[in-house]
Amino acid sequence: MTAGTVALDSTDSEILRLLREDGRISWRDLGAAVGLSANAAADRVRRLRGDGVITGFTATVDLGATGRRLVALIDVRLAASGTNAEFEAAMAKLEAIMDAVHVTGRFDYQLRVACRDTAELDRLLRHLKREGGVTETETRVVLRSAFTRGAP
Repeated sequence: MTAGTVALDSTDSEILRLLREDGRISWRDLGAAVGLSANAAADRVRRLRGDGVITGFTATVDLGATGRRLVALIDVRLAASGTNAEFEAAMAKLEAIMDAVHVTGRFDYQLRVACRDTAELDRLLRHLKREGGVTETETRVVLRSAFTRGAP
């Protein structure tokens, strides 16, 4: 085990799988699914939270229901004059940006964005280049999502 790594047994792994599927599952149902009492299941989840394995609980939102039906992935190369911290702070303020990951390779970041339409996507791309310290982008529109897992 490396520093920061927590040993998980098969019950912990199954609890994590079930919580990814339904973060609102009751302690009773969670315990029954993994062969524990409700209290024991709750204790396991508290331990996983305390150990930093579970970092929080969130709602999964249907972006289409919010009017943001156009999802795209934007690869971004930053200008040499900006900093990663400045870029990340600026991106966190933009409502259309759902996700920003620092990556290796030709580009510096990959953004997952959800826009209302192509006009909003176009405005976002122009904003990135004009005010976001971005010198180059490559954009791909998402046709469909095959599946989504919890954050790595």
